[in-house]
Amino acid sequence: MDFRFTEDQQLLAEGARDFLRAELSTERLRALWASPTGRDDALWAQLAELGLTGLLVPEEHGGLGLGDIEMVSVAEACGHVALPEPLLDTAMIAAAMLRDAGNAALAAEWLPRIAEGTARIAVGHCVNPLVADAHVADLLLLPQGDAIFAVPREGVSLTANESLDPSRRLFRVDVAPGAGSLLASGDKARQLLAAALDRGALAAAAQALGVAQRLIDLSVAYTRDRKQFGQVVGSFQAVQHLMANVAVKLEYAKAPVQRAASEIARSTSRAALSASHAKLVACEAASLAARNSIQVHGAMGYTWEVDVHIFAKRAWVLESAWGDRAFHKLRVADAVLADGAAIGPGTTF
Repeated sequence: MDFRFTEDQQLLAEGARDFLRAELSTERLRALWASPTGRDDALWAQLAELGLTGLLVPEEHGGLGLGDIEMVSVAEACGHVALPEPLLDTAMIAAAMLRDAGNAALAAEWLPRIAEGTARIAVGHCVNPLVADAHVADLLLLPQGDAIFAVPREGVSLTANESLDPSRRLFRVDVAPGAGSLLASGDKARQLLAAALDRGALAAAAQALGVAQRLIDLSVAYTRDRKQFGQVVGSFQAVQHLMANVAVKLEYAKAPVQRAASEIARSTSRAALSASHAKLVACEAASLAARNSIQVHGAMGYTWEVDVHIFAKRAWVLESAWGDRAFHKLRVADAVLADGAAIGPGTTF
């Protein structure tokens, strides 16, 4: 199967990447850390103007009606700049849940608002003990027992929890009795949560690709300028090998991420396996990039002033978001070791 992006998909990815690089500098990112919410309403409005918030929203609700394959390239661009805004939780995970739930009233109310950029949505899931960006969410989609409820922000109380990544705002959420509307229950709710988990893992994997590439870019730029013993550091073979090892892992991680996007978009039986595979290999590449980039920068790599730490921390938190390494390894093991599992070249590829 050919997982390469079409020309239109490549143009969408390039447009998102160029915009985010131009608008979200590391200086602007650091300034947001000191703000009360850590979020930028002006940036969110710009994302909506570009149509990024409405990629998965059906056209009848004011969106572009595209799919996970288009969204995954945007997610990679988000990782490259360590975007703090909850674009993926809102536009990729929540939008798909509202679209697929079969609840016409909630879809008609919230999907147009997602598309036009007047609503941020936070999503709760059992694999994420804390809910990201609940403090700026207009609506929270929260599992309760065998159901999912759509709860407005005034219907919850929040307890902030510190994150390793200053851009991530995490909260324990307590729902007031009787707050919210039923989005789905029973089998439909379980299907929505399973799909949300796969999309969340895919979003984390795609961001990890972008993070890894940004760390390579930072390290290559640094080693071209930094001199030691009268020579640029980048001329030393040991330094070259550190970044070459990252580049190899990153390249091999791209196809599993693209495959996972294709499987999830088509709701195939292998979607969960592909999502876990993608998250494992992409986050492994990003973690290696963080470790080797810090080493390439020497003692400076650990300091707050050097940008490497911004992306290293994002790599580390992505590894735990939407299921940690142990969780996804177990999902892969369950699939490939199951009786009658379809494995081998004839089915794997």
